[in-house]
Amino acid sequence: MVKQLNKEWYRNADEIAAFLSGANPYLKNEDLKNLLYMHLKFVTNDLTASLAKDWNARIVAIDEGVTHIILIADTITAGVIKQFPDKFK
Repeated sequence: MVKQLNKEWYRNADEIAAFLSGANPYLKNEDLKNLLYMHLKFVTNDLTASLAKDWNARIVAIDEGVTHIILIADTITAGVIKQFPDKFK
């Protein structure tokens, strides 16, 4: 069951990357997949730490995850600005 759900999780990341890269030529599919896969790793680390009641590891996982999600947002924002430069003067 966990294997199937994990497979679907990564398939969803692939679909998000394909959608975003298809909508914006400045967002590369492979780069987005790498960013989203890393996000899934941080979420997994958080869950694993929580289940183990390793609160210090959970704090690290959450901190890494928040920092990384900001990187994802910055990446998408930069792509949108490049795609529509006249909107961001």
